[in-house]
Amino acid sequence: MNLFYHPNISLENGSEVIFDKDESRHIAKVLRKKEGDLLEVTDGKGTFFKVQIDSLMPKQCVASIQSSESVPPLPYKLHMAVAPTKNNDRFEWFLEKATEIGIHRITPIICEHSERKVIKKDRLERIVESAMKQSLKAHKPILDDAQSFVDFLKETEGKSFKKMIAFCGDGDKISLKKGVSQGENALIMIGPEGDFSYREFELALQNGYEGITLGNSRLRTETAAIVACHSISFLNQQ
Repeated sequence: MNLFYHPNISLENGSEVIFDKDESRHIAKVLRKKEGDLLEVTDGKGTFFKVQIDSLMPKQCVASIQSSESVPPLPYKLHMAVAPTKNNDRFEWFLEKATEIGIHRITPIICEHSERKVIKKDRLERIVESAMKQSLKAHKPILDDAQSFVDFLKETEGKSFKKMIAFCGDGDKISLKKGVSQGENALIMIGPEGDFSYREFELALQNGYEGITLGNSRLRTETAAIVACHSISFLNQQ
């Protein structure tokens, strides 16, 4: 099954759906769909739509909504704050896999030891969108703009999520599985290749975060992020 993404599709906006140039070309040229064919579409906000093609040209596909189905969100919210990796492909891989596993929000954070301080958000949004469609999900994760470690701490002050920071150095830490309960909303911070600095770790603890460990192995940033994401998903499986 091919799933398409249209953020503005809604019965409140009328039954007509107009796909952009790229999606229209994919429908017409790659999939070779025809007028009258049905397509599956999501708004990325929790609803699947079944639409019928009314008019099809290489640069514009027009369809009409036939039915819709609401999909409940995950029984928990997971917010991951992850330092972008020096090798951009590795961070993109994390975004793709985290979207497939299930995640609510992702914030790229710039830390003291970060080697990459700039991200191309438009490209990363396309990767998240593609992973959502490939994994047939109705909910598109929120991808924030990159921000500094300190600014992120200020933004999350008072947040009701269970807040945790993964750290490889010495300090008071517990295992992730002991830090989160089933159904609990969680916010997990993962540092850059050089890990968080001790100053950042202490600052996080002072701001209500709990230190966690992801095991005895020293993991790459993107590996640690996926381990955390999958651990929360596994914890919440019924």
